[in-house]
Order: sequence, then structure tokens, then C-alpha cells
Amino acid sequence: MRITNLALILVMSIASGPLLAETTAEQIRKAAVAFLQDFATEQASQGYEVTFEPGAIDSRLALAECVAPLEVQFSGDPWKTTSPSLLVACEGERPWRMFVTASLSIKGPALVAARPLTRGERITEALLVSHSVEVNASRRGVITDPGQAVGMEVRRSVNAGSLITPDILSAPDAVARGDHVIITARSGNFSVRSRGKALASASIGEQVLVENLRSSRTIKANVVGPGQVEIPM
Repeated sequence: MRITNLALILVMSIASGPLLAETTAEQIRKAAVAFLQDFATEQASQGYEVTFEPGAIDSRLALAECVAPLEVQFSGDPWKTTSPSLLVACEGERPWRMFVTASLSIKGPALVAARPLTRGERITEALLVSHSVEVNASRRGVITDPGQAVGMEVRRSVNAGSLITPDILSAPDAVARGDHVIITARSGNFSVRSRGKALASASIGEQVLVENLRSSRTIKANVVGPGQVEIPM
């Protein structure tokens, strides 16, 4: 009987196997908090105020032990959402990955309209005011440098205090239909110039049809500046 009991204990020990260490929900949460705190510290040095709160993690969660420190990164662009996802990963012999949601607020200076703006109006510095806003609450992005907006045209009317976002601005036409332009045919350091007439309106970087006034030929050229177009030779 004694031998039987010993055998039974041995079988139960083998069946249960060794206890494996686990990565707990609290460890994952601490890794997420540390990552977000580092992000907040980095952005503070750039003049932004960041507040955050990691999402709830099921306390019953138990993943394989991670010998190395957990790796955490944003799975998307945190500057375009207030609810980014964090990818938490363990690399090694027993790798795993999981996503943790977070609440994130990034506040900082951005340009807003100093007064109501009408469609087609050209932006000047006097029309811009810098306010502190929740930058990542705008999916369309924000503009912080006046140099990126001054000289641009408003594509649609906006109210005073509205964010100036890239999608509401467009480059003004550098060439208007009927304008006389200088056509430059360029090949390396060699170039030839002639006069032409634009057959459509276009901004810098766009292509436009131009009539060469000397040959009466219609050519397609790239707009490189106000009244300036260029074609390759």
C-alpha cells in the first residue's frame, strides 16, 4: 500500500508539471505607463503638454514570462487620435504580442483664424493667431509654422477661431490662363528660353499647356514659379 501511495504522488507531480512564471496584467500596465511617460517627457521639451491614461487590462490575463523588458510602441500615429493603441510585445523563446488602448491628450500651440475667412482669400500673418489646442483631436492635422500658411489661399470659408488645417489651404495659381510666360527648355547646364502663353491656370509644381508664341506649337510644361514654366529637352 505504501508503494502504491508513493507511485500515485509521483504520477500527480509529473501530470501537474513545473509551475511556469507568467507576465501579469499589472506588469503590462506598468510597461505601458512607462512608455507613455517617456513620450510625455519628450514632447514637453518641445512645448507640448501630454496627459494620458492606459486602458483597462483584464486582471485575469496571464501570458508567458518575458525575460527581457517588454517592448511598447504606438501602433498608429498618436498625433491624429486621442485613443491610440499601444503594441506591447515580448521577444524571446516564448514571444507574444498584445494591444492596449490608451487615452491621450497632446496640447500645444497651433494656428487659428483671427477673423472669419472667405473662400479664395489669401493668408497673411495678420489673419493668424496662435492658440493652445488639443493637437491630436484634429484628424486633419494642424499648422504651427506661419510660414506654411502665409501666401496660401483658403479653399472654403472658415469661422474666427477655427483651426487652420492643411486641407483648407491651397497654393495660389502661379500662372493664370492667358498670361504670358517664359518657357525654359533645359538639359543639364544648357537652357534655351522663349516666350509663350498659358492656356490654363496652374500653381507651382503642376503641369500646364502653353503655346509657344514663336512656333505656335502647344506644349506641356511644368510650372516652376510665377510666370515661369519649364520643359525638359
